[in-house]
Amino acid sequence: MLTAHLPSGYLLARGLPRTIPALLPVALVGAVFPDLDMIWFHLVDDRAFHHHRYWVHIPAFWLTVAAITLPLAALLGHVRTTAVFFAAILLHLILDSIGGGILWAAPVNDHLYTLVTVPATHGHWVTNFILHWTFLAELAIWLAALTLWWQRRKVAA
Repeated sequence: MLTAHLPSGYLLARGLPRTIPALLPVALVGAVFPDLDMIWFHLVDDRAFHHHRYWVHIPAFWLTVAAITLPLAALLGHVRTTAVFFAAILLHLILDSIGGGILWAAPVNDHLYTLVTVPATHGHWVTNFILHWTFLAELAIWLAALTLWWQRRKVAA
């Protein structure tokens, strides 16, 4: 996914009960959080290797963090909000699995698992993704999020 993580977080938040504290901001931050590695990828590593190999894109890392964090959040009364954050991260990893590849079996192996391989048939990698049929999924996510947002805006007016 190139652009659909933020609207996917919006859709996640809209599908959950509004009784969860800070629901929308937590879902939005969680949905894009793994891509913060792009700062390191571009500014420090000089794009040395695929950013999906960084720890923020490894499901085993997040499973470990969730196993530690969720019980603590439960003690503090914030388990639902914390669970939304981890759900949004999981959604990010699932969406990245469509054409980008995720290390689902790490640390057992270092294979990037992907549902579809986007071939390098055009000059720039972004063009390859935008012109591939899987980009329709991104457009559908954006359309769904914008439709829900527009409907909510009209009701509030």
